[in-house]
Amino acid sequence: MQADVQSRLETAVELAKAAGQHTLKYFQQSDLSVERKGDNSPVTIADKEAEALVRSGIAAVFPEDAVLGEELEDTDGSSGYRWIVDPIDGTKSFICGVPLYSTLIGIEKDNEPLIGVIYVPGTRELVYACRGDVTWYQQGDGEIVRASVSERSELASACFVTSQVDSFSRRDAFDVYRQIQEACFITRTWGDGYGYLLIATGRAEVMVDPVMNLWDAAAILPVIEGAGGSFTDWNGTATIHGGEGVATTPQLLNEVIAITQGN
Repeated sequence: MQADVQSRLETAVELAKAAGQHTLKYFQQSDLSVERKGDNSPVTIADKEAEALVRSGIAAVFPEDAVLGEELEDTDGSSGYRWIVDPIDGTKSFICGVPLYSTLIGIEKDNEPLIGVIYVPGTRELVYACRGDVTWYQQGDGEIVRASVSERSELASACFVTSQVDSFSRRDAFDVYRQIQEACFITRTWGDGYGYLLIATGRAEVMVDPVMNLWDAAAILPVIEGAGGSFTDWNGTATIHGGEGVATTPQLLNEVIAITQGN
């Protein structure tokens, strides 16, 4: 791995962990104030402070890199690298005191996804990858091990996860949800970045999101691919710019895309 890529990967891991740990000071606090953004989605001081922490860390080491974040204004760059930050992916879970939220950091190089980091502070789980290399997993201070997707080869034995069921209805695609749910062994809304971590570590087999922002998707593709899986749009194209997502195993990809394609 090139030195400039390796240094960014290491920094992204450090910053994701630091930002995620910072959110815990506000987690499950009864007096947490919740604001509404222009799209009516919630945001808290934890989101804003965590993103500011990441941005400060990037600026200190890679001031020439661009930054796109969910909560703060874009920062232009000249290096060809762009960091894409979601400080709390799963703010609704965070607000409800549910620990299945994550800090996501993705890095593009010349508009192509390069690096992905998912850190879940509530469970102290971490997965990270550079595209074209393997994905690594660590829980707490434990051993860093290679992450791998499940080897299950039938939807009938698969775990299907998604972020929010009514998002299928919002794009008039509830039949997609129904078909996948009926085909799979179990369906749960262990969603957002945590759901993709489950795919990367072989604990779930299918993750489908009807609506995704770039900061939701940027970290996911390198992580899922490095674990041996696929992250695509609903037509099976590997991209972080599709506004939607399917993460699954090589054995199940065609079956899932046959359901989502054209919707």
